[in-house]
Amino acid sequence: MTRPLLIASVCIVIKGIAAITTVVLTRGESSAGSQMSEEQRATREKFFSSGKPLPPIEKGQEMRPKW
Repeated sequence: MTRPLLIASVCIVIKGIAAITTVVLTRGESSAGSQMSEEQRATREKFFSSGKPLPPIEKGQEMRPKW
């Protein structure tokens, strides 16, 4: 087996292991994030203001940031 072929094979194996590890870690994190206590949920809604609807857009109001 030549040296470049050996290096390419090792790189392919490492890339496969990294892909499998990424899938396993992502799958584990997604199931743990959905279980949020009521206190955490209330704090999140208070911080991000996701509990209340957005105010209506007034006639003629622009939809871009005012920087």
